[in-house]
Amino acid sequence: MTTITMKVPPEMARRLDAEAKARGLSRSALIRSAIRELLESERDRPATPSVLDLAGSAVGALEGPSDLSTHPGHLDGYGT
Repeated sequence: MTTITMKVPPEMARRLDAEAKARGLSRSALIRSAIRELLESERDRPATPSVLDLAGSAVGALEGPSDLSTHPGHLDGYGT
């Protein structure tokens, strides 16, 4: 194993110790478990949100013709 040293605020250290004791783990084992869980959840998540993720709440919010993107008649006069 590789040793990593880090500083945490006293309150966080107290909470880490209490949680580790409640789970019957060492502080290091608890931190390793939390880091492992974070890294695994990050792997399942897309690196950048998709357009649908970003605009998801707006999808379906407006009404209009259902064939707007495919019917050539809707483009008459557009871009001229």
